[in-house]
Amino acid sequence: MPTDAAPRPDKPTDSGADRLRNFAKYSGLGFQMLATIGLCAWGGLKLDAHFQNKNPWYTIGLMVLGLVAATYQVIRTLTRNE
Repeated sequence: MPTDAAPRPDKPTDSGADRLRNFAKYSGLGFQMLATIGLCAWGGLKLDAHFQNKNPWYTIGLMVLGLVAATYQVIRTLTRNE
């Protein structure tokens, strides 16, 4: 056999445990986004009801704030070197 033959590709380095860990990490990120935005919307609805606002400004404002916070958290998690 020739010694300069191309090496055979090894099996993928991604094991089942790594895949499961990544799945849990990213699905958890989605649930965290949902919870953040949902809690902000709920808080905005409660504030609008308490102050009897004609327009839902607290709901809109807190939802935008929740969206920004959730997006920041996703970016921070994805750029972390782990």
